[in-house]
Amino acid sequence: ITSNIFLFSLHQFFLLVHTKPLVPALYVFGDSLFDSGNNNLLPTMARANFPPYGHNFVQHFTGRFTNGRTLPDFIAEFLELPYPPPYLGIHDSVPLTGLNYASSACGILPQTGTIFGKCLSLGEQIDLFKWTIESKLPTHFNSLEELSKHLADSIFIFTTGSNDYIQNYLEPTLFSTNHDYDPQSFAQLLIDDLSNHFQSVYKLGARKIIMHEIAPLGCIPHYTRKYQVVVGKCHEQTNQIVSYFNTKLHELLKSLTSTLQGSILVLARINSLGYDVITNPSKYGYSDASNPCCTTWGNGSAACIPWLEPCPNPNQHFFWDGYHNTETGNSVAASLCFNTSEFCTPFSIKDLIQI
Repeated sequence: ITSNIFLFSLHQFFLLVHTKPLVPALYVFGDSLFDSGNNNLLPTMARANFPPYGHNFVQHFTGRFTNGRTLPDFIAEFLELPYPPPYLGIHDSVPLTGLNYASSACGILPQTGTIFGKCLSLGEQIDLFKWTIESKLPTHFNSLEELSKHLADSIFIFTTGSNDYIQNYLEPTLFSTNHDYDPQSFAQLLIDDLSNHFQSVYKLGARKIIMHEIAPLGCIPHYTRKYQVVVGKCHEQTNQIVSYFNTKLHELLKSLTSTLQGSILVLARINSLGYDVITNPSKYGYSDASNPCCTTWGNGSAACIPWLEPCPNPNQHFFWDGYHNTETGNSVAASLCFNTSEFCTPFSIKDLIQI
């Protein structure tokens, strides 16, 4: 372990000192798929700051809801940037290489995630970003023009909306949204709010924005266990409900790119990738794409039970717990987004760097 920590430290030192990053910064927004420790500092039960989370991460349990690196961690490595630190953990000077505002359990709607305690909704994350660029970053630049260029050349990556289904719409005993909206209307409600949030980020200076689809929620253990779906199959009714959001998301990103001058909003096709991995696991080197690697509450349908030893072969498992995938899944998605415009469309991150 000591040698791994040394190599990790050396790698980060190399990135910070000996190479020029491909972009100025990486700014991260979203939920537990991207959270790197913000929820550790909030009064909430939605935390991952204990083993076996971080089992294969050199710093161990940082608050990441997986066994190792998140998707933004891999993107940062590809961009030759340090991992964006959690915003709430920054007490001194703000790093110029990016920040992570993602907060587990939260979503697009303000009420989502509140059953677990306090988390940062997408709107609150953007408010913190606004505070960053208005009160923290200007001191590092000689002019507003320099700051504007920094933001315009940086990458902004989002994943949100999953919890608006998992912790809200698909929990009718806790929230009324399921009774107030049919699936199409609820998807439109989320899209309308999301549109406003993207326009806010654009006004603050973001130009290169990547937004991930919602994954096929009907395929995650939380729902396959709930509905007792046979191995290798998914609960397609849940997937259908989520599909309305993803279809509208495609249209939204195209529309905003055409109306927000100088903006590029990229779609990350995570839904079809996730579905393919789960239904054809051997194609991606997995021996198990149905069961969590860690021992979870709720018979495989929820979060990892603290301190219990996970499976010995996490790289062969797609799921780490009842909701989140292992590091290998994050690696595959990040590599595709960085390199191919078929996955991150219409531009890969490599393309965005050149624009």
